[in-house]
Amino acid sequence: MKSSPPSDFFRPFENLNTLLKKRPDADPPRPELNTRKKADAVASPEEDRRLFAEAMADVKPIPGKNRIAKKNLWCRPMPASESADAEALERLDSLVKYGQGFIVADTPEYMEGSGYKVHPEIVKRLHQGDYSIQGHIDLHGLGAKDALSELEYFFKQSIQTGKRAVLIVHGRGLSSPAKPVLKTKVYEWLTRGPWRKWVIAFTSARLQDGGAGATYVLLRHRPLPRRFRKKSGHLF
Repeated sequence: MKSSPPSDFFRPFENLNTLLKKRPDADPPRPELNTRKKADAVASPEEDRRLFAEAMADVKPIPGKNRIAKKNLWCRPMPASESADAEALERLDSLVKYGQGFIVADTPEYMEGSGYKVHPEIVKRLHQGDYSIQGHIDLHGLGAKDALSELEYFFKQSIQTGKRAVLIVHGRGLSSPAKPVLKTKVYEWLTRGPWRKWVIAFTSARLQDGGAGATYVLLRHRPLPRRFRKKSGHLF
């Protein structure tokens, strides 16, 4: 139970409110202020238009050619559906013309591989096109045997002339009843065939270079030593 303060407790402001009300110059209460605030809070649109008209009563329009016609100031906002359609068409146009907005690495058709102790950043840079393509071969329409013969000759010429980054066009194999034949063969030749010791890394190409229907290959100056191949068991 709280104890009451002693009777002689010093309270200098106890009667301050009473003293202020008794002052002759004290302002009388103004209840109309609260009434005005309530009225403003529920002002109708008609009242807003009336007040605006009163405020603009003395305003005069600019004469002559200095005035801009009202019709030139009005711009009809595009409906949300039309805006979304326009944006989609713009993105589709960029995709078709420049390949923008389409990432081959995000599709199931993407393939990549890297040799023994090759840093993943090299594979990433290869796919991004950071390495200038110095040669290419198109294997479209060839059977597996002829394609291998052409690819081996191409690799020999590329290595002899010091080419490092090359492009193999093999197609996506969409007409194959099962998996793409030629594309699958290229993957096998790069990872299991005798040419794997010359491959630093490979990735599916960017859209403008053939997308999933082509492969970037980064070649070595000299083949990987046998001790590394035996140590790793396989290169990819």
